[in-house]
Amino acid sequence: MNVNVNMIRYIVRYGAMRVLGVFAYPEPTEFQHGQHVIVRTVRGQELGTVLCQATPESLAELKGEWIEDRVIRPMTEADELEQRRIRAGEKEEFIRCRNIIRKMEITMELVRMEHIFGGERIIVYYVAEGRVDFRELVKVLASEFQTRIEMRQIGVRDETKLLADFGECGKEVCCNRYLTEMPPVSMKMAKLQKATLDPNKISGRCGRLKCCLRYEYDHYIETQKELPAIGCRVSTNEGEGKVVGQEILARKVIVEITDHGRKLYCPKSLQIIGFDPPDTTQNDIADVGG
Repeated sequence: MNVNVNMIRYIVRYGAMRVLGVFAYPEPTEFQHGQHVIVRTVRGQELGTVLCQATPESLAELKGEWIEDRVIRPMTEADELEQRRIRAGEKEEFIRCRNIIRKMEITMELVRMEHIFGGERIIVYYVAEGRVDFRELVKVLASEFQTRIEMRQIGVRDETKLLADFGECGKEVCCNRYLTEMPPVSMKMAKLQKATLDPNKISGRCGRLKCCLRYEYDHYIETQKELPAIGCRVSTNEGEGKVVGQEILARKVIVEITDHGRKLYCPKSLQIIGFDPPDTTQNDIADVGG
């Protein structure tokens, strides 16, 4: 899209899957964070929420590809009434679609129906094991709802993004609030942060490891590099010992010294004199989700 000098660009979040796009609107109008607007996307006219202006700094934070088009107008009272009507109608559309799926005996679980604001299409989100031949289903649904049908197969984490509300922390689940892609998470991250390794306690609403285990992981890794590794033989003011643990956030290590037991030491007070590789026989289990 060609954007002239009299246009301001904004990063806007839209759609059930919380997609991000860059949209332009003529000056002197300036939108504020959280303001609702009607935007044009490749799917049609959609309701979006303004996040911020599309400055070089904010665009650098966007990952992957995004669409670029125009803001049609600020959301009006009439638009708000129309959106409420659409959302109320989605419940009926969901029931009708589910009944059709059951009647056609298609092995898939319907998750949500998203009716695009401008009426250009309905997006059907579903989960299923393997691929599903939905060609006949699309024909039936298109005839039933008199609009274009788009089928979208999703995984369990995307299902949670569409349906979940709040996490154990008391806040809106991250995947629904702001995440645009699901970060890979592993038990290794939980172990490094000394979180419980009980999957039931570190799993999110989707049943997979919590995304928040990924947020501070890079900081833990960088801080860990500043500490003597487990297995290092060190000289202390109480004699020679061996590093048997790390307290990463405290930036200290646990040193075991014969006849003195285990104590915490600041790395600056230690002198490394050798290294005995620790026994690592247990593999970390990944949980990348999908």
